[in-house]
Amino acid sequence: MEDDDRCSSNNPGGIEQEEEDEDGTVLRFLDSLDSYLTLLDALSSTLRQGWFELASARHSMGSSRISSVLLDQKVRSAATTFQVGKSIDGSPSESHPSFAISKWASSRDGKCSFGEMEVSHVQKTSKNSELRHRGSSNFYDTTEEHDLRINASSTIGDGDVQKERSKSLSVFGTLVSPKLRAAQVSFETALDAIVEIANIRSSMLCAFTQLQQEMKEKGLG
Repeated sequence: MEDDDRCSSNNPGGIEQEEEDEDGTVLRFLDSLDSYLTLLDALSSTLRQGWFELASARHSMGSSRISSVLLDQKVRSAATTFQVGKSIDGSPSESHPSFAISKWASSRDGKCSFGEMEVSHVQKTSKNSELRHRGSSNFYDTTEEHDLRINASSTIGDGDVQKERSKSLSVFGTLVSPKLRAAQVSFETALDAIVEIANIRSSMLCAFTQLQQEMKEKGLG
């Protein structure tokens, strides 16, 4: 016991560093948990808005124009794809799955004309920010802000993006309700939120595992 006390008194800097590392792990876990709950609430709100806009579009255009019967069921190249990689927070032992989304993939050359959009930026910026409060009703405040964030990581212009969006809605006719376009953006936003939630959850589980390991090493687990 005396030896332990002597070691502790001889290495106060090491103990303080360990405590700071533990506090950082706890804060990272709590911040990820807060972000996870916030995004779940926002995703629910965004999906609800998307379904409401789709119902409004069907009411204005008629059920015959917005129906699964119009889909020809042909096999097509996916317009949106996902990639799974590894994200490292600090040391290699803290690596965890990281998810990215590629939109408007080109079927002509097999490449992503819209570019890859990695949505793990929230967990990167949240480390240096205060814990956020839950209660957010929208994943993005406005449609314009959503488009801005998407276009910031794109490799093509806004006109090409709108062209791709219109192309995907062409099955419902040349002239479609603005509500249908709004529903498209809402579901696109929800897709972004789902990938972001996956990244937040991955970071949260990594922090929780690390916290459990530290507790076991201290004999508290």
